[in-house]
Amino acid sequence: MTSAAAFSLSGKRALIAGASRGIGLAIAKSFAANGADTVLAARSTEALETEAAALRAQGFLASTQFLDMEKDDSIDAAAARGDFDILVNVSGTNIRKRFETYSPEEYEKIFQTNLHGLVRLTQKVGARMVERGQGGRIIHIGSLTSTSGLPYITIYSMTKSALAGLTRSLAAEWGRHNITVNCIAPGFIITDLNRQMWEAETMKHWLNHTQSIPRTGIPEDIAPLATFLAAPGAAYITGQVIAVDGGSNNTKVWPFEPPN
Repeated sequence: MTSAAAFSLSGKRALIAGASRGIGLAIAKSFAANGADTVLAARSTEALETEAAALRAQGFLASTQFLDMEKDDSIDAAAARGDFDILVNVSGTNIRKRFETYSPEEYEKIFQTNLHGLVRLTQKVGARMVERGQGGRIIHIGSLTSTSGLPYITIYSMTKSALAGLTRSLAAEWGRHNITVNCIAPGFIITDLNRQMWEAETMKHWLNHTQSIPRTGIPEDIAPLATFLAAPGAAYITGQVIAVDGGSNNTKVWPFEPPN
């Protein structure tokens, strides 16, 4: 298999849930550029259409779908849009605060957007993949909190940890149908959800002195792996939680230097 074929999505149809900005948009652009008929889905219909029109202007296949992860009928409508070979679950939200101060409403909102809605969408799209019998690819976008803990984002961390468990169990269940299920765990990727937090010099100083690649990431750091996991080259990869985090999870640096 050539390297081009390993990444080719020609003839495949992909639904990207949460594609109006950030990581989801970067993945949608990469999928379209690699040949997929890409459906960009989110609540921000105007932003979606602007991005899809730009992709079509480049000669790529791209369309839009309104999708609100807090509304079952919206999720069902997106799943009923047609047959999909690839589903990428990116949609997510976060509220940073002390655990004891989360309200029931905040708890429910984070879980509905980050987990419950994605589970319903995966059930609907995945059931059709099983019925068609032509295989498929499901890619969840987790977080470094899928495998490790950080303070003041406890509810978010719970949802992202659940995505990692869903990935492993669903891979075991649907592998017989030639459906792979994987999870990408991004590290400190700058998006609209965290941009303001990372403007603080204390945060930059901390990262630069603890992470092996001393910088924050960008959405385009995630898109190539998502494209590969959706493409023929990754046909034997499933049930994995793969970190794209500059070494944050598995490495640490310190100021010590050996004398010689």
